[in-house]
Amino acid sequence: MARGHQKIQAQQKNQKKAEAAKKGSVDPKAAAMKALKHQCTVCMAMMPDPKTYKQHFESRHPKSPLPAELVEVQA
Repeated sequence: MARGHQKIQAQQKNQKKAEAAKKGSVDPKAAAMKALKHQCTVCMAMMPDPKTYKQHFESRHPKSPLPAELVEVQA
């Protein structure tokens, strides 16, 4: 009968662990989108910082004029 008591304890422990995982669950896709703050005006691609945005703009859209917010950014 000892195993029956252990089984109940294990089920309770697993249930608590599952509830804790649900509460602290972080959606990785949402977290990634939160980090992307700058959006390219031409192709609507998202970038995390202005330096990356400027590099993207210069390499992907060389014929388009540089947006005003990227003029003073050091690449």
